[in-house]
Amino acid sequence: MNPTLLAHADLDFNAPMSDARAEELIAALAPLNSAEVVDLGCGWAELLLRLLEAEPSATGIGIDTTGEELSRGRHNAEIRGVAERARFVQSDAGSWDGTADVVISVGSSHAWGGTRQALEAIRPRLRHGGRLLFGEAFRETTPMPDDLGVDLSLADLVELTEECGFRMLRLATASTDEWDSFESRWCGALEKWLLNNPTAAGREEVRALADEHRTGWLRGYRGALGFAYLVLTPGS
Repeated sequence: MNPTLLAHADLDFNAPMSDARAEELIAALAPLNSAEVVDLGCGWAELLLRLLEAEPSATGIGIDTTGEELSRGRHNAEIRGVAERARFVQSDAGSWDGTADVVISVGSSHAWGGTRQALEAIRPRLRHGGRLLFGEAFRETTPMPDDLGVDLSLADLVELTEECGFRMLRLATASTDEWDSFESRWCGALEKWLLNNPTAAGREEVRALADEHRTGWLRGYRGALGFAYLVLTPGS
């Protein structure tokens, strides 16, 4: 049993993202006709699947290290009728060496060792006129919890993308409602599991994780940690 996987059970996306935000970002990646899309660190690849539903001529690859998450993505692709256009690969996102028209990297920059390294690695993998949807945390306020390891403000983050050779097509940031929905569902899934499994092994570990996460959110980074979604294209 992996408690973190249990926490993902009630999430649509493994990021603070609403349905409306997902629709907005997919539209911002247009044109998508016949696009080859790669989702790096995809988890269960919900955003990729919604993109494929929105554009029937697009194809996609989801890359992640966690087999259980990829299995969830494959299952969802089957029941939503896009399985023939979606491929899932169990691998480290940072090892991807292909090319694509559109790349999605939401919360996965750690696979390359940091924000700059991710941007520098992905840029040459984009085909001419390609787009990158880059989701990354930023420092909303000062001070903020030291253990989060987030040093960039929103302005710093945008300037860094420019330093790495990108131009910004769209910027959105997660709202408080999106954050609260994400974090409460993360914790809530663990609480539901505890209610439904009163005698299961591992209950103390699950309860401790729920308590730790909730405290870290409400007494730590709520209101201090931001999350940005940037649609980028390589500059000329």
